[in-house]
Amino acid sequence: MTRNASPPSHNTFDYIVVGGGSAGCLLANRLSRDPETRVLLLEAGRKDDYPWIHIPVGYLYCMGNPRTDWCFRTEGQKGLGGKALNYPRGRILGGCSSINGMIYVRGQRADYDRWRQLGNTGWGADDVVPHFQKLEDFAAGDMGLHGAGGEVRIEKQRLHWPLLDAIADAAVAAGIPKRDSITTSDTDGVGYFSVTQRRGWRWSAATAFLRPALARPNLTVATKAFVQRVLFEGCRAVGAEYLQDGALRNARARASVILAAGAIGSPHLLEVSGVGDANRLKALHIPVVHHAPGVGENLQDHLQLRCIYKVTGAATLNERVQSLFGKALIGAEYALFRAGPMSMAPSQLGLFARSDPAVETPDIEFHIQPLSLDRFGEPLHGFPAFTIAPCHLRPRSRGSVHVTSPDVVKAPKIDPNYLSDPEDRVVAARALRLTRRIAAQAPLRRYAPVEYVPGPHFETDEDLARAAGQVGSTIFHPVGTARMGPDAGAVVDERLRVRGLEGLRVIDASVMPTITSGNTNAPVMVIAHKGAIMALEDAQF
Repeated sequence: MTRNASPPSHNTFDYIVVGGGSAGCLLANRLSRDPETRVLLLEAGRKDDYPWIHIPVGYLYCMGNPRTDWCFRTEGQKGLGGKALNYPRGRILGGCSSINGMIYVRGQRADYDRWRQLGNTGWGADDVVPHFQKLEDFAAGDMGLHGAGGEVRIEKQRLHWPLLDAIADAAVAAGIPKRDSITTSDTDGVGYFSVTQRRGWRWSAATAFLRPALARPNLTVATKAFVQRVLFEGCRAVGAEYLQDGALRNARARASVILAAGAIGSPHLLEVSGVGDANRLKALHIPVVHHAPGVGENLQDHLQLRCIYKVTGAATLNERVQSLFGKALIGAEYALFRAGPMSMAPSQLGLFARSDPAVETPDIEFHIQPLSLDRFGEPLHGFPAFTIAPCHLRPRSRGSVHVTSPDVVKAPKIDPNYLSDPEDRVVAARALRLTRRIAAQAPLRRYAPVEYVPGPHFETDEDLARAAGQVGSTIFHPVGTARMGPDAGAVVDERLRVRGLEGLRVIDASVMPTITSGNTNAPVMVIAHKGAIMALEDAQF
């Protein structure tokens, strides 16, 4: 790193980070460690002082709430029978880590080795695992695989449901081994998810990374600061224009502008700023700064197939919330012990399996819950039931995110293009058959499970593929829309610099060339950790 001697003005910083989510909070922490480095973090949302952010079950009140969520919606999905889906993305300090399911999964070593094999030097499994370990603070301590002493607190869930234990035993009877930890998905296994919590409270990226850094005088955090565009001088990014308190403001960056607005926000901001497919931008009268047709392409997401089974003689959350007394007990359990349903992640039991014996590593992840409902955000059913939702971990279908107007306030067009690849439909049918096989095992028979959704009348592979479209919904893992790679179609290089431009980086989920085999929050933090190191190494100012 080199520095010039001229002092910066009040609106000049070394780094401007756009987006205060999982990546942005970590970047702000790492980049501001040097007291001589000035960092500005711009977040369109508010401070994370909404009480429901910090109570684990509060995701129910944060998703779909404009106070904490961008409230995006997809285009109608042909593969889902024309359905459009709500597409939550965090609009708050902590971003999605403040509203997500808190599940901590690294993915598979093969995921990262594939990134390396695609030409992204420094992104293989051996390269990224030390970064996971450095960030982790597992409650059980350093067990070799896991890290201890890092900022990301990871604990076992503080609850117990006999029905979930029976489902785990049924999975074992179906040939899937029980595992103490499923924080990696390299091998088949069933077990309870570990979560980013501390003693029953959500542990977001804002709590882990931003809060400890707020007292640093060289770090400025601006909330309700809606970035309108990246500022360029020729082919170099030199700052950001943002709207705050009704005033349009400019900030300058001496080293680099870093987009950390996520797989939806970062490509949208690139296109509004003139970086994208030239023909698309010209059609919207957006001045072209740099022709980059890969911007917004390569959208990948995990589609979950929410299957519901009615049960008899089992305690589920459905009946517990039907009475005021039941709700009061739930509240008391959390108030006294920070345990029970209010401490629950949306999914408690997890399972990794293969859709076919020929698959090299698990390609199906199950999220299993002692509850059921018609759609997310609606009341729980009045009958006892559980939900078991498989998702294809490595889908072949690709979608896109693209600008619709020169005005950044207008939401982009989000088209995940679910189940558009025939192979994804084959895997979906296999996943539903595996679900039925688990539900039919002896350990569950005492609860007499009856398939309620999608229903036993779906029998053939074609029927099941159609059923997948009916019950399919996002599990909120969009990635890939500013992918890294050595080819001309890639948006960033292996050091996360936007190809063809200077002073501009993207460091968030959008740079993944392929989606990881599991929940994506942990990989995003590792991307940010490596990205911060690279940004500091490359700095010239």
